[in-house]
Amino acid sequence: MISLSGMNARMGLSLVDATRDRQEELIRNQPEHKRAIAAFEERIGKVQTVDQLMEDRELYVFVMKAFDLEDQIFGKAMISKILKGDSSDPKALVNRLTDPRFKEMHKALGFTDEGTNNIKTFAASWRREMVDRYVGQRFESAQTEQNATVGTVLEFRRKAGDIKNWFDVLKDAELSEFMRTALGVPSQSAGLDIDKQVELLKTKFDLTKLKDPVELEKLERRYVAISDAKAGVQSSSNAALTLLNAAVSAGAGGQFTPITIDITAITALRKGY
Repeated sequence: MISLSGMNARMGLSLVDATRDRQEELIRNQPEHKRAIAAFEERIGKVQTVDQLMEDRELYVFVMKAFDLEDQIFGKAMISKILKGDSSDPKALVNRLTDPRFKEMHKALGFTDEGTNNIKTFAASWRREMVDRYVGQRFESAQTEQNATVGTVLEFRRKAGDIKNWFDVLKDAELSEFMRTALGVPSQSAGLDIDKQVELLKTKFDLTKLKDPVELEKLERRYVAISDAKAGVQSSSNAALTLLNAAVSAGAGGQFTPITIDITAITALRKGY
C-alpha cells in the first residue's frame, strides 16, 4: 500500500486517485485477501439462508468487512435478526437502526422469507459485485487509517449518489461531517434538533445539485481545503515525493516493489485541488 505519510489531504487524494487501480490489484493479490476472496467465491453459492451464512464464520466475516461492519462482527444475533427482517415492515430491526450500513447490507444480500431464501448467491455477477465491494472497502479503510480526510472524501464519493434528502446525510456520521465542513456549518449545530439542522443545511445547499459532477467537485475541494487548514497543513510540491514504495505481498515473504511516482503529473490529473 502506498504511504500518504507527510502529505496534506489535497496531495494525498491526488496520489490515491492516480494509483487506485494498482492498489486494489495489490489488495486482491495479498495472501490474506486472496484466500478470503477464493473462499467466498467457492462457498457463497451454497448459501441460501441467513443461518447458513452465520454458521460459516469465514463467509460471515467476509460479508461484514465488505460493508465496513468489521466492528460489529461480534453481534451475530443482531446481524441475523437484521438479515431475516422484512424491509417493508417499519417495525423491522433493519428499519429501526440509524446506521445506514445495515440497511445497505440487508438490501445487497437479498435474503427473503424471513431469511430462508436467497437466489442472488447463484449469480456470478452478484458474486463479482460482492468481491469488488470487499476490495473497495479494504482500500478505503487503508486510506482512512493514513489520512481521515482522504478517507471521508472517498466515502462521500461512494455514497453521494444515494442521498435523497438531508435526513440521509444526518444519519451518517461521515456524510454529516463532510457536508458541515464543506458548507462552513459549525460542528456545534449537531446538537440542534434534527429538523432545525435540516432547515439550516437547506439554506446552504440544494441537494439536487449532487447530480452535477461540477458541484460534487466543488464540495470536495472545499472540504479538503478547510480540513487541511484546520489541521494546519501547508500545501507543498516537495520533489522528494518523486519516489514512494508500495508494500506488495506477492506470496514470497511480503517483498517490497518500488513504484516511481511523478507528483507533477499526478497533480495535473486533479487540477481543481
